[in-house]
Amino acid sequence: MMKEEGKSFKQYCKDAKKRLKQGFWQNYKQNLDKEIERAEQSGISTSKVKEYYTCKITEDIRNTKDEFEEFYVKVKKLLDEEGEVSNAIGRLTDKEYFDTLDYSEKQRYTLNLSEKYVQAIERYHKEKALGI
Repeated sequence: MMKEEGKSFKQYCKDAKKRLKQGFWQNYKQNLDKEIERAEQSGISTSKVKEYYTCKITEDIRNTKDEFEEFYVKVKKLLDEEGEVSNAIGRLTDKEYFDTLDYSEKQRYTLNLSEKYVQAIERYHKEKALGI
């Protein structure tokens, strides 16, 4: 059985079936159409809107959205209030958790946090450009 990030192929299939039953794709299509219409009225490139929603849907399907969404809210607040600061990684670090890690785990944690921060900044700039 193929496993990736703790999920089996069977679990991915169950998740896909659940999305179909809950109308996930219909909601996605409605939201996309609404945002494309809004973009056209605002003079924003519809291809950029489609690209943004393609990335967003991929995130939703991977089920990393909840964890990343919490992180993104923190980054968005930081960017809105203070802009891009030089010590953002330090501010976003969970200090209590970080103190429990050994040296190599701290390095891994910091690298992962940095990658998530870069993704959050990219999303922030895309959303600002699209007026979302």
